[in-house]
Amino acid sequence: MKKRGFCEFYKDLYWGASVNNKALVKWKLKHGAGQLSIFCVTRALNANDQLDIVHCAFLKQAYFKAHPSFIYGIASSHEEAVDLVLRISQEASMAGLDGRLLDYLESKEKTN
Repeated sequence: MKKRGFCEFYKDLYWGASVNNKALVKWKLKHGAGQLSIFCVTRALNANDQLDIVHCAFLKQAYFKAHPSFIYGIASSHEEAVDLVLRISQEASMAGLDGRLLDYLESKEKTN
């Protein structure tokens, strides 16, 4: 049986400006290790929303071991995570996909 982590990462991951040691942060998220000040921009768990901002401790739940969360961005505070969502939204608007953040992120991943 293939061992899965607690999350999967977007190819062109969005990073908050104040996140240090990015490789270690990713490793800890993947393996469910604790971190105090890391927030993640993830694909929403329900069909009504597009993106969620969650503290990394939320992703340590057993559910995510079997159903890894898909992470689009990593920030060191909630405010920084909101800034990442705003940046994604502005990029989507410039690409002509106003309000369709997931469509923008998926199209961006296909072109890279």
